Amino acid sequence: MQFHAQVEDFSGASGVGSSFSSRPESSAQKLTHKNTKGFESELVSLFFHVSSCQERAPPFSEPCSPELPIVERRNWLIHQHYIRKDYETCKVIIKNQLQETNGMCEYAIYVQALILRLEGRIQESLELLQSCAILNPSSTDNLKQVARSLFLLGKHKAAIEVYHEAARLCDKDWEISHNLGVCFFFIKDFKNAEEHLNTALQINKHDKTFMMLGKVHLVAGETDKAIEVFKRAVEFSPENTEHLSTLGLLYLQLRKYQKAFEHLGNALTFDPNNYKAILAAGSMMQTHGDFDVAMNKYRVAACAVPESPPLWNNIGMCFFGKKKYVAAISCLKRANYLSPFDWKVLYNLGLVHLTMQQYASAFHFLSAAISLNPRMGELYMLLAVALTNLEDVENSTRAYEQAVNLDESNPLVNLNFAIFLYNHGDKTAALDQYQEMQRKVNILQDSSSNLEFDPELMDMAQKLGAALQVGESLQWTKPGKDSKSKPHSATLAKSPSAPLGTNQALGQAMSSAASYNKNIQLPAGTVASRQSLRN
Repeated sequence: MQFHAQVEDFSGASGVGSSFSSRPESSAQKLTHKNTKGFESELVSLFFHVSSCQERAPPFSEPCSPELPIVERRNWLIHQHYIRKDYETCKVIIKNQLQETNGMCEYAIYVQALILRLEGRIQESLELLQSCAILNPSSTDNLKQVARSLFLLGKHKAAIEVYHEAARLCDKDWEISHNLGVCFFFIKDFKNAEEHLNTALQINKHDKTFMMLGKVHLVAGETDKAIEVFKRAVEFSPENTEHLSTLGLLYLQLRKYQKAFEHLGNALTFDPNNYKAILAAGSMMQTHGDFDVAMNKYRVAACAVPESPPLWNNIGMCFFGKKKYVAAISCLKRANYLSPFDWKVLYNLGLVHLTMQQYASAFHFLSAAISLNPRMGELYMLLAVALTNLEDVENSTRAYEQAVNLDESNPLVNLNFAIFLYNHGDKTAALDQYQEMQRKVNILQDSSSNLEFDPELMDMAQKLGAALQVGESLQWTKPGKDSKSKPHSATLAKSPSAPLGTNQALGQAMSSAASYNKNIQLPAGTVASRQSLRN
């Protein structure tokens, strides 16, 4: 068509030239004009010859061989729908792509496996990811996703092997080192877990790695190392409320209240609705007897997490501290409904029922708590109190003996056992328990200069000592002026440790709650075993 247009232009130009000229032509001009006409006729004949050849020849656009499908031509569309979370459309496109490629499109299989894993079909996802690893064995992403699926299936050792294979392909990868540490943590190989998590931090500092490393140290019983890890985490990310609140809880567990309050306050500064920080701050106030202030804190937390078992447990113990026992039982039973296997809630329910002299109910909740935490001596002690008031002397004796064997620091266990033995006429055994109580009191006094004892406990021990004619040998440190506003037994023994993520002061709340029974009086020469409610 281009050649034809040129011919038309050329002929048109000649026509214009001929019409433009009005003078007669010379002989030279006539010769030139004849030559031009001859050249034009040759060009026209050539054009028609070419056109006829094109009509006889096959069309140029027709391919000589069938077009091959491009394997990756829909990858961009699959990616767009996946990141938009339009999984149904994404699966339709993947299906068409796999049909066209006979199942050889690696990216389509990869995304389909991720979608299946999000839907909870982890085993099917694992099989597809293994197919991806076969199609492209040099891809670390495929191996990491295979290991991830194995981890979600609980096959931690198999996941470790796959992660090691991925590490051989990519030496310095933060994700691989971090996930290896997590896998070793779940198989309780804390040494290797710590090693790989530290390696991950050397490659790239990340909040998740700091949190996991701190958890490894806590589970291994290395609280000091955990505190150092969270200090580094706060230096790296000073506005991370998770690190700040966790560090505050650790200081609270170690009774370093000033540092705990500082870090919890910083967490609440950055996030006023932070549940963990609010609950921990309220626990500190509750520990020091400020029940109304603690309740105000708990109201804020209840708006954020109304279904929190530790929250309702602490609210219940605030009511208990204010001697509102019915409200306390109501809140504690709600906590028990939300978390039926939390032994601390059961402990507190048993404590409240003992205070209300409902010994059968107390026995029920304390027995359930012991089945969940059979290594705590105080539980057996309270169970023995309930059995004593149910007039089951034989089982009471067994419970006290078990409590004495398990507990190594709380003098109240030995005091209550001594009271029980004295009331049943065994003064020799009561004297032995009294002397063991003296030993524990001396150890506590040597370990802490600010130790304060419950005045009622001191009075009870002195009366028992007088009855056994050994009372003058026990020296007590008198409490300060403000000791009446504090839960006294919180200083008696260390509260049991609790996992991160729950109320760290709950052990103190459990022990402090029992110190409010003021109705027990010890007549001269006798001792009442119900005094064990004061813990």
